[in-house]
Amino acid sequence: MDTKDYLAYIGEQLKALTAIPSPTGYTRAATDYLLKVLYGMGYHPTRSRKGNVHCELGGEGNGLVLAAHVDTLGAMVRSVKDNGRLRPTTLGGHQWRTADGENCTVFTRDGRQYTGVVLNTEPSVHVADDAVEDIEKNMEILLDANVTKKEETLSLGVQPGDIIAMDPRTVITESGYIKSRFLDDKLSAANLLGIAKWVHDENIQLPRKVTLLFTVYEEVGHGGSYIPADTRDMLSVDMGCVGDDLGCTERMVSICAKDSGGPYNYDLVTELSTLAKENHLDYAIDVYPHYGSDVEATLHAGYDIRHGLIGAGVYASHNYERSHMEGVKNTFILLQKYILA
Repeated sequence: MDTKDYLAYIGEQLKALTAIPSPTGYTRAATDYLLKVLYGMGYHPTRSRKGNVHCELGGEGNGLVLAAHVDTLGAMVRSVKDNGRLRPTTLGGHQWRTADGENCTVFTRDGRQYTGVVLNTEPSVHVADDAVEDIEKNMEILLDANVTKKEETLSLGVQPGDIIAMDPRTVITESGYIKSRFLDDKLSAANLLGIAKWVHDENIQLPRKVTLLFTVYEEVGHGGSYIPADTRDMLSVDMGCVGDDLGCTERMVSICAKDSGGPYNYDLVTELSTLAKENHLDYAIDVYPHYGSDVEATLHAGYDIRHGLIGAGVYASHNYERSHMEGVKNTFILLQKYILA
């Protein structure tokens, strides 16, 4: 297979992953899928008690961990209102103004599912005298069910603590643009599945031990808090930021030099940028002022490792996001070159 075939595979895996609702704290179906795919390639992945998926690709010594997360932003039922609608609370850094008018699904603890829509408390311009000023405090979930009272909603089995997942609306255009919710970070998770397939299909003889880590609590800050003890280097493969004052575009691989947690390992950032330059990849080194990654949770847990962060450029993070297959390609090739370096 050549690179374009692996990119097609990554696109297929992205669609499969985004189709599985997995807000932080509700990720078992997503990790079940990862285990199935990796077992199907001949690997022997494991799921930790916490829920993270670990998968050794091969090699010995000088351990390298490549981490991506499959938990996403989402919401939880905070309370059922007197009018039968749901008051939500956020999971992760979700911004309600980006979801106003979005379709969603509510998952009850006894296995039932109800579709619904996210709306502010006065959404109609033909009715409201004044627009809702504070969107973040005035959002509610309207179930697609004939309920007008709290008791009627409760009778459906809906209760506080139930998970609310937004519809992903994943599209890959003929021009290569990728549009979806939750590209952060299911695009990177799909990319790592592409790496696993490449190692398997090409019978790559890895010069060091390489482990894939798919985490399930990144959006709340403790996803990568456990890694193999023999790890020397760890790359968090997460979305690259695109926006004002940044060099990265959706068609690039972003290499992060610093985020809200401080600088990434200077030598590792240099190695990554040198590889990108030598292989004529489209890349940018950037600083993300409002960002945190799995590998910072690893450092806070006390591991003595070199740490880095790369990923395909993603525009409109924590919104309906957009990237491009060229960004996926540059990230995929940089991962290949770094693994073999």
